[in-house]
Amino acid sequence: MSVIGCGYLGAVHAAAMTSIGHDVVGIDVDEPKIQALAAGKAPFFEPGLPELLTEGVASGRLRFTTDMSAAAEATVHFIGVGTPQQKDGYAADLTYVNAAVDALIPHLKPGDIVAGKSTVPVGTAAILAERVAATGATLVWNPEFLREGWAVQDTISPDRLVAGVPSGAQGERAADVLREVYHTAIATDTPFIVTDYATAELVKVAANAFLATKISFINAMAEIAEVTGADVTELADAIGHDARIGRRFLGAGIGFGGGCLPKDIRAFSARAEELGRGESVAFLREVDAINLRRRDRAVQLVVDALDGDVYEKKIAVLGAAFKPHSDDIRDSPALDVAVKLRGLGADVVVTDPEAIENARSRHPQLTYAERDEALTGAHAVVVVTEWDEYRRQLSPAHASSLTAGRIVVDGRNCLDAPAWRAAGWTYFGMGRP
Repeated sequence: MSVIGCGYLGAVHAAAMTSIGHDVVGIDVDEPKIQALAAGKAPFFEPGLPELLTEGVASGRLRFTTDMSAAAEATVHFIGVGTPQQKDGYAADLTYVNAAVDALIPHLKPGDIVAGKSTVPVGTAAILAERVAATGATLVWNPEFLREGWAVQDTISPDRLVAGVPSGAQGERAADVLREVYHTAIATDTPFIVTDYATAELVKVAANAFLATKISFINAMAEIAEVTGADVTELADAIGHDARIGRRFLGAGIGFGGGCLPKDIRAFSARAEELGRGESVAFLREVDAINLRRRDRAVQLVVDALDGDVYEKKIAVLGAAFKPHSDDIRDSPALDVAVKLRGLGADVVVTDPEAIENARSRHPQLTYAERDEALTGAHAVVVVTEWDEYRRQLSPAHASSLTAGRIVVDGRNCLDAPAWRAAGWTYFGMGRP
């Protein structure tokens, strides 16, 4: 098989497919990235990926190239390029998807399967299918459901597989080919759901919209808790016992970020408007707004904790990645908080186990350091990414030995609040008294 696009999605998919027995060529236009991957080096942090790359390349079953003609050797082709938000609006930019298909078409053969994995607006697959069908190949839409930090596991052992296929015998054959591709997962009873193109496209964006809504819902409850004295963490525990609701994704804090949820819910809203059904997902605008407000709330907590003035006060910001187990800083709430605090005149020092270099390239105006250096002399500490290095391994006593003040703002509600208070810290949580 070939994998077109070797960014986060494509590189993980290529390595994972090799690990379950397939021969894979990864293709991308980014020469430095291809060189790194060909040497068995992951160009980003993802647990488990370096080992798969090393094993795959060493076996000879995994290789990487910038030459699209290498796809001619394959019979199954995965499209895994990015669909970023358009610069002048909320809609998804399909430039890379269209370019990948254009480049692949000359190398397709009758009977080949092209499997789209990129997150695209509903209706995209039907348009691409006509171009692919002209070569005698068949397009299927096979959305990804990866969690950064667990992407290898989610590719090899997914919780479900979705295949959007054309109707009739052609679609049945395409579905059978994908069953062969994912044979190891299906053998362990992973659900394999065959549907039409539109449903497969909607499954991905609907899932992300639901998760984003759940996160923003509990953050909206945090806003109410903050003016009533309620504790949103206890609230989440209580309602989470309802099996219809569940506790997962009910963690109040500074909200979601990354390269998927924010841009996907915006693109979904834009596509609904194009379809004349904008009112159906109008609530996603408020989901987005709540999410962004919580970043501002964390900043305000720091300001209030320092008696209304952070000017020239040293603030240690623990976290830069948008989530733990990743070095991804796209739309990172953690970095947004750091940038806003610096804009108020604070001496902000950011630390992160994996994302410092990415953060430095995006926000060179901030100061970066290792954890203890960031804590040394700090007037306040802000936890904005829930790495184990902060939530479990950083003791309040150790932090006290380094900082100038004992104020901690827990932007992820991940610390043991009683333990920090018992150690003499003034603790502020999100939606907690």
